[in-house]
Amino acid sequence: MGTRGARPAASMTSLKDAIAATRERLAAHGQEHLLRFVGELDESRARAVLAQCDGLPLDLLAREMPTILGTAQADSTHARIEPVDVIPAHPEGWIEFAAAGEALLRAGKVACFTVAGGQGTRLGWDAPKGTFPASPVTERSLFQIFAEGILGLRKRYGAALDWIVMTSPQNDAPTREFFGAHGSWGLAPGTVRFIVQGTMPALDRRGKILLSDRGELATNPDGHGGSIRALAESGELARLRKQGVEHLSYFQVDNPLVHPAEPLFLGLHATHPSSGGQMSSRSVARRSASEKVGVFCQRAGRVGIIEYSDMPPELAAAVLDDGRLLHSAGNIAVHALSIGFIERLTHGGFALPFHVARKRVPCLDADGVLQVPAEPNGLKLETFIFDALPLADRPIVVDSCRDDWYAPIKNADGGDSPTTSKAAQVARAARWLGACGVSVPRDQDGAVDAVIEIDPALALSVDDLRAAFASGRADAPQSLGQGSRTLLSGH
Repeated sequence: MGTRGARPAASMTSLKDAIAATRERLAAHGQEHLLRFVGELDESRARAVLAQCDGLPLDLLAREMPTILGTAQADSTHARIEPVDVIPAHPEGWIEFAAAGEALLRAGKVACFTVAGGQGTRLGWDAPKGTFPASPVTERSLFQIFAEGILGLRKRYGAALDWIVMTSPQNDAPTREFFGAHGSWGLAPGTVRFIVQGTMPALDRRGKILLSDRGELATNPDGHGGSIRALAESGELARLRKQGVEHLSYFQVDNPLVHPAEPLFLGLHATHPSSGGQMSSRSVARRSASEKVGVFCQRAGRVGIIEYSDMPPELAAAVLDDGRLLHSAGNIAVHALSIGFIERLTHGGFALPFHVARKRVPCLDADGVLQVPAEPNGLKLETFIFDALPLADRPIVVDSCRDDWYAPIKNADGGDSPTTSKAAQVARAARWLGACGVSVPRDQDGAVDAVIEIDPALALSVDDLRAAFASGRADAPQSLGQGSRTLLSGH
């Protein structure tokens, strides 16, 4: 939980005095019920619950409570939703922006940042999602795919390119163990660092914080927007500033097609005349009005994202004369943020708004009996990184080819599953090879009739692959055999 403004009970203070001080602070915000059972706990557990209470962002909750409980007046600007201007995927003159991004990488002014707090529960995987085997031939984990891509970028540009991974309290230890067991896939010690996502307390419908046990508050992760606060409170933001890093390349852990730090996107973010250089995003064209991705839009002239579940149905389905969706730009959770912008957001308190989800939250009743509700009884609070977009100076949205950028693994089967993601990885590899003059077998329907994987340390784009073949870092096959399994890696 957030600690700004908190007054932790000192370990040397008597337990009685510590309880009194915490009770006074809680009472000022109507939350003194949290200590209802503290007298029944041994000293160790009592001090643990006091520490939880002293870490509560009570001032922030009080300020936001009218909105959280739905009593604040609706923001009238939300009704004025317009399409966002998107920089097209392949305009003329992008060479200079790619060169600008490469210069940032060579100068050590970029770090990678991955949000990886989730578990693989929906995939039937009892481990951090980043450990899930995701590649089509070698079954590389998501973490390994990103690590080897970053390693390739370091070698290509002679770049420091640190990697910050945000975990959650639930998966922090197993994530660190996984990296340790694999030697961080060749990334030098100290250049991969972990920060832990914060939590927020769960509330009842009156705004009272719930207890999950006599000595434990009911909490939940504070959302990917919590990365802003976690960067600051962990000291990582100050460390990056001291190292001379100016920009973060942000991506989430579930998308094996993502480029960890694409020079072109970084150059557009930092030097495009339309960009303020504070926050930029990549988008893909939405497949349909019902696709479950956030939608880039403009509200009162400010760029932002509306979650698919919050988008008015008539706007989600609105089309242009040619049948394309009016609001076509879908969010793929790929952003570039300047260190200065993140510092501004975290100065004087956490700036991003809460989103409220009504959920079933097991909790204690007034008699201390655990209740497991059949219907939603609680409010879970989280923040979204994209809510920083309206706060940025001239954010830009850059169109991306979905087939090159976006094949997430979210579900065990169906759409956005391991099966669809691996198929997309194979299809992209086949396109790259075809563009390099390699014959790739296809069936009568035109589908790739082979299983292909390109080592991310070798190539993260078709241009990288051409360069690898031209330099002799990898051998270019003339053709692939029908039904073959091929891994392309460097010498």
